[in-house]
Amino acid sequence: MWQSGWREQAWSALDQEWDMIIIGGGITGAGILREATRSGLRAVLCEAGDFASGTSSRSSKLVHGGFRYLKNGQVRLVLHAVRERERLLHEGRGLVNPLGFLLVNYRGDGIPPTVFRVGLSIYDLLAFQWGHRHYDAYDIREFCPYLREEHLLGGFRYFDAMTDDARLVLRLIQESVAEGALALNYARVTQLLKDRKGRVYGVMVEDQSPNQVKRTQEVFARVTINACGAWVDDLRAQVGKPARIRKLRGSHLLFSCVRLPLRRAVSFLHPLDRRPVFAYPWEGVVILGTTDVDHRSELERDPAISQEEVEYLLVAGQHIFPDLQLTEADVISTFSGIRPVIDTGKVDPSRESREHILWFENGLLTITGGKMTTFRLMALDALKRVQAQFPKFVRFDADQRVLSPCAGLDSKAMPLPPATRLRLCGRYGTLAKQMLESAPKADLEFIEDTPYIWAELRWAAGHEAVEHLEDLLLRRVRLGLLLPEGGLGLLTRIESIVRQELGWSRARWDEEVNRYRALWKRSYSIGAEV
Repeated sequence: MWQSGWREQAWSALDQEWDMIIIGGGITGAGILREATRSGLRAVLCEAGDFASGTSSRSSKLVHGGFRYLKNGQVRLVLHAVRERERLLHEGRGLVNPLGFLLVNYRGDGIPPTVFRVGLSIYDLLAFQWGHRHYDAYDIREFCPYLREEHLLGGFRYFDAMTDDARLVLRLIQESVAEGALALNYARVTQLLKDRKGRVYGVMVEDQSPNQVKRTQEVFARVTINACGAWVDDLRAQVGKPARIRKLRGSHLLFSCVRLPLRRAVSFLHPLDRRPVFAYPWEGVVILGTTDVDHRSELERDPAISQEEVEYLLVAGQHIFPDLQLTEADVISTFSGIRPVIDTGKVDPSRESREHILWFENGLLTITGGKMTTFRLMALDALKRVQAQFPKFVRFDADQRVLSPCAGLDSKAMPLPPATRLRLCGRYGTLAKQMLESAPKADLEFIEDTPYIWAELRWAAGHEAVEHLEDLLLRRVRLGLLLPEGGLGLLTRIESIVRQELGWSRARWDEEVNRYRALWKRSYSIGAEV
């Protein structure tokens, strides 16, 4: 799809009038692009960095209803989220997968088991299912023998879901492009174009690709949508509007499944402040998260976990799994994302609303807030808000599939485990068969102890708009999160594939390795300053 020469073709196609310009290539922008394209609109998406390089590759990876939001009275948000979770589980098999949770309850938590029982009953009823069950202290430790036994009252089992957030974004964009949309990464919108009345009618885009001499292009459209997540206020300032976003950082620690051997998620209250914390298996490792603190640094560079957050999460892990004696030395990697929420001035960041919001200001539609799980509903709300801007009636069908069906992979032609075939269908959709058929036999081997095969890395390098090594190792395949030192120990084989697929010189490869090593150390390991 994005093979050699695609950027030149895309840039040459910008010089026409579009129905819609979408600024931001995260889950919100990708969702809007998908719904706009299937409705017959001519849409172009511009992303300043890589697709999903912001919060949408650094989320908690959960497709969930937001059980904890019931405590804040956000029933409407939870209702929408659990329904969308069920839809994504059905349409995105192999990419969006069920995840069993254990919600454990200790004496001293301040919340009696009855409250959890009522909350989970509401949670299940909103999703039209009944999946939770209570277990006493003995039985809950049968599910997870590493739990702290002291003062354990018992707990509940219930179900949510998880995904690879960056791959979800990429699949939405790829399916949109296959149906006629245009999507450019490393294309920064530097300026909003406005008429004499101050109304936005287009944007100025600058090419940020390392392979090109810098170039700019004016792009015109009937509608301009600001879907930049935590960065939306930067564009809103160009139409004279004040900042409204509170930037909250959520950070996570990743452990090997040997050091933290969990088969299902464990949710519990932090011993220091009673905030909900969770640990769960993902892509062969275990994630412990998350924090919720104000991010006061500049957003020009990738966010990083602070030492205070490391200590906070380790205290949680040591408290709930005391016999495992987790330390900083056990952490494989870290990641942090910035949540954009509407700033209402609440002292406790966790009490800020996670509802999404729309502002239509001088021709610029801004959409922000919300949750990854409800991206489809956010997209439909945004499109309905600007429906009147189009010269003919455009119908947005809320009942259509958000992800195109994948027919599956032939088990005889593809000698891979059934779970791997399902996973590849989920991650690559209709392109999965083409990816495997084009792969050398040696590329069907797994990469170390990860769920990835080498064919995925080769395909990503040659067909998925990779501009930097970090795009490949942190977002297309997640080796930068799953392997020690960000996968640098595999560079010899990675180099042979990447230089062949992308045509990089040895000097360019060395430059990319140095860039990636510095980024990983700064933003995906312990010890960076925030």
